[in-house]
Amino acid sequence: MALEICVKAAAGPFCQRVLLTLEEKKVPYKLNLVNLSDKPQWFLEISPEGKVPVVKFDDKWVADSDVIVGIIEDKFPEPSLKTPPEFAHVGSKIFGTFITFLKSKDANDGSEQALVNELKALDEHLKGHGPFIAGEKITAVDLGLGPKLYHLEITLGHFKKWTVPESLTYVHNYMKSIFGRESFVKTKAAKEHVIAGWAPKVNA
Repeated sequence: MALEICVKAAAGPFCQRVLLTLEEKKVPYKLNLVNLSDKPQWFLEISPEGKVPVVKFDDKWVADSDVIVGIIEDKFPEPSLKTPPEFAHVGSKIFGTFITFLKSKDANDGSEQALVNELKALDEHLKGHGPFIAGEKITAVDLGLGPKLYHLEITLGHFKKWTVPESLTYVHNYMKSIFGRESFVKTKAAKEHVIAGWAPKVNA
């Protein structure tokens, strides 16, 4: 039986994280694309707050990518994508600092440096533990962070002409290896959809 999943038509990082988990575990799934600016009635019945991603487990729809990924790990334990607890929070502040910098209208507010500091910390971690956050094998933490770095690279490149500093070679290699995976290529949003999705936040 294929799992049913609803994601928005241009997958955001949280939707992609769930799709990556299903792909890496080779779990068959049926994809329902939802237009969030014009939510269909059937979708509001399963997700009254209009949240994506939502996945159907045993006739019950579940929202929240953290919860979903946990359930997938329990139901489909092989191959294991469990991240050792000591590595679970590596890179967790990157997304927040990225959004602050993306929305920033003041070059001197420290938001760029805050992002660089988080990326530097990731680089240091990968230098000691890489190529992935928990070592040789890709785990859940990478499947969460990879899509966020993909959105970061595209949006900051487009709206701020900004790129991850060349000196952070471990981060660059990490991004290359995740973005090049078959599961990632298959589930990522097109560049123009990523830009269109972030434009309202940038112009807010």
